Amino acid sequence: MASDSDNDRKIQLRVSNQKAYVWDVEDIATLRAKHHICGVLTGTLPHLSQQNVFLGLPLVLLPEEVVLLMEKRLAVMVDDPNAHLAPSSDALASWNLERDASARHQMLAAEAERSSEKAAKLSMSEEAIRKRKEREAKKAAAARAKALAEGLLDRPSTPNKAPPPPFTVTVPASSSDLAWYAPGPAAVYTTLEATRDANVWVYPTTSFERAKCRVFRDLWQKGNYMGGGIRFGGDFLVYPGDPLRYHSHFVASVIESPRAPLMPMEIVAHGRLGTATKKSHLFCEWDEGTQEVTYFSVEWAGFG
Repeated sequence: MASDSDNDRKIQLRVSNQKAYVWDVEDIATLRAKHHICGVLTGTLPHLSQQNVFLGLPLVLLPEEVVLLMEKRLAVMVDDPNAHLAPSSDALASWNLERDASARHQMLAAEAERSSEKAAKLSMSEEAIRKRKEREAKKAAAARAKALAEGLLDRPSTPNKAPPPPFTVTVPASSSDLAWYAPGPAAVYTTLEATRDANVWVYPTTSFERAKCRVFRDLWQKGNYMGGGIRFGGDFLVYPGDPLRYHSHFVASVIESPRAPLMPMEIVAHGRLGTATKKSHLFCEWDEGTQEVTYFSVEWAGFG
């Protein structure tokens, strides 16, 4: 697990609406390889049909991951909405010129492809050309008969202009390449206290949220990888290594204090659910007085 000296450049967490995003691919690789922080990819990929299976940038971090990175001084927060300045006229003109050049390039490529298709059609055999003309004549006769029946031929006809070839407008995933994106000192925060004062990031606010942050940090310091555990009835999933290589061993539930109530039915339910999903359920009790976490592992066992 990396320390402060291992990183010359701090990772930028772009915050919007109390959520932290990572847009840089190198930062995502650094988070996963060096800091055991995985997050969740939530962006859609262009021209990909299975959007719910393969996701891309940005990476959204758990609130506990954000707090950990800021406390360890491995990252800085960027108030993303305020980092976008009003673009100048020159910057907008340059942006529009680039978009127009890209559109013209795509149109020329489409026209070249259309010309090659025409050339391929001209090289067809005479028999194929005759059959195609017969089919086109039949379609035209059917269309004319339909138009006569509907009385559409009496209307003045206007020449149809061929529509321009379609083109794609590419929007950059990261704002870093935009001339008017300038996260200056007023939009960059290095401590949680500063972000809380500016109302950019306020998590944690309750005793339970603070307990979750402390439990997350303790498990992370033990070398585990962490993920969201809501699908398995807990607060976190605890992995012994990278989730791409290992299954989680524990489903962790946070107990905010030694005096917090824990019903017997909860213990039974978590134990049975953990066994059904081939995991142990981990109760993580945070004690504010001793600043320590106590762990209890529960597994369902059959008797008799």
